[in-house]
Amino acid sequence: MSSSEIQKTRVINELRSFIKKLLQDPKILEQSLEIARQRLGDGDQADVMARIANEISDTTSVHIPEDPAEHSEADRLFLELLKEVVREEQALY
Repeated sequence: MSSSEIQKTRVINELRSFIKKLLQDPKILEQSLEIARQRLGDGDQADVMARIANEISDTTSVHIPEDPAEHSEADRLFLELLKEVVREEQALY
């Protein structure tokens, strides 16, 4: 197996585990979106995304490392999707 295939398998397994967690506790999505809605208007984007990640870790069963350099592909994807959804909501209003 090539390193690229190993990487893809690892990311798929991370996402699978994360989706399972969301299915087991649907409140995670609601809480995460609420946190993102509250924080996305705040200052510097990199800092804001780190604060969103920390608050999600503090208030849900999802653990996202405090240091953005330690975020997995699944962590980054989840945070990006939260940002996209909130921005799309804001564009509708």
